[in-house]
Amino acid sequence: MARRKRSSPVLQKAVRRAAGMNSIDPNLDVGNGLTLPVFSTLIETMRAKENAYNSALSNLDKLYREMLETEGKLADMTEHMLMGVGVLYGKSSVEYGMAGGVPKNQRSKGLRGESLTSSPQQPSFVANVDGNGNGKKPAPTS
Repeated sequence: MARRKRSSPVLQKAVRRAAGMNSIDPNLDVGNGLTLPVFSTLIETMRAKENAYNSALSNLDKLYREMLETEGKLADMTEHMLMGVGVLYGKSSVEYGMAGGVPKNQRSKGLRGESLTSSPQQPSFVANVDGNGNGKKPAPTS
């Protein structure tokens, strides 16, 4: 997802004000160094910085997409390299373990979905049992 580009409401307001002031006098000077040419220069500086910021975001988005693509290729190659070591030396070899795989003869033989570090407290199960203790709900009566 592309990063959101910035649009400055302050810049837009300043541009509108400068246009109005320009119609009064292109060299308007209200004192204390506040002149229309200085104001216009600051507006252009802000516009340039905003454009540079938005361009940097676009470049960052491109770099991020390229990085994700390279990361995917690296993940695939990592898996293929391990499979290659498994083919060359066997999945029960020391070399397979050195390459980061778990040798076939050292894998746990637990039940599917059971973790090696199960919690000491087992979950309690509540059965839905009718008055007869048979686990079936009584048939609805009409």
